[in-house]
Amino acid sequence: MEFERHDAPFITPMVSVPSLMLQVLAALVPAAIAHVWFFGPGFIFNLIVAALFAAAGETLMLKLRNRNPVAGLQDFSALVTAALLAFALPSLTPWWVTATGALFAVIVAKHLYGGLGFNIFNPAMAGYVVILVAFPMHLNLWVAPQMGDLDYPAMTVMQTLAFTLTGALPDGLTYDAVSRATPLDVMKSGLNNARTVVEIRAVPIMGDFGGRGWEWIGNFLAIGGFWLLIKKIIRWQIPAGIGLGLLLPATIMYTIDPGSHASPGFHLFAGATILCAFFIATDPVSAATSPRGRFIYGVGIGLIIYSIRLWGSYADGVAFAVLIMNMAVPAIDYLTRPHIVGHDAYGAQDE
Repeated sequence: MEFERHDAPFITPMVSVPSLMLQVLAALVPAAIAHVWFFGPGFIFNLIVAALFAAAGETLMLKLRNRNPVAGLQDFSALVTAALLAFALPSLTPWWVTATGALFAVIVAKHLYGGLGFNIFNPAMAGYVVILVAFPMHLNLWVAPQMGDLDYPAMTVMQTLAFTLTGALPDGLTYDAVSRATPLDVMKSGLNNARTVVEIRAVPIMGDFGGRGWEWIGNFLAIGGFWLLIKKIIRWQIPAGIGLGLLLPATIMYTIDPGSHASPGFHLFAGATILCAFFIATDPVSAATSPRGRFIYGVGIGLIIYSIRLWGSYADGVAFAVLIMNMAVPAIDYLTRPHIVGHDAYGAQDE
């Protein structure tokens, strides 16, 4: 009788990496459509540029490492990085700015640390921070949401494409005419100028909680995030930890002085809070792995985001919070790994 021989691994994973990445991309589609609807086609151009250069960087590094580029590209991790980077960038972003972030994310933050499964930093956030440092002025070109009662000039598809390719606005348009501060920028600058939250919220771009248009994108991101939770692509501890770490101090400060501190709802729906909670911080490679560790990791991110928004120089602090907590992951995992029967908490065998 001939027995069939199986080589390790003997247990087949229930979800492959390509399938996981495709489901994450699918969960982002509703929010991407909302982004284009409210802020124009610039998101599409940013996504195309980021995807092309992320794929190019992935191919180059895999060839230099004597790996199969086709197999590497088919895991779709580079495309997820490109999509998250596109969400973080203004609609009006020149192609070379987006390309710089995508190349750094894939080549430096991912492959110089060993590639998928070995990178200690979230690639998309590392690429965004490089852009923030190298091209700070280009991250201020957010257009106003295209809503009927907001009287701001909207750029056409061809005008947006021309700006993406050249970095120059059409004749007759100025940056002040087409770009507006984000809700977080408006809130931070207003509070710094001794205005009250009520006065700041009277600005036309402010919505019910965060900013107009931004709230809808946040809603669709939350829907996609809950779908990932239901499919068990991500775990609940990190989103819950971020919510607790950000909203608890925001609630306390708002209760003490609502005139000088934004509401918890504003902090939830303004900026990249929801994108971070469900799609960025939950990166399975750079995040903590134990259940308690994931929760602590999320709480740390939320606290750092709030601290930067309240006392820091930047209006939002998602990228810095994620990267800082990425550095803490080895210690968090070491201190929170589950106790094994017959061993103490640090792996030593019980007497």
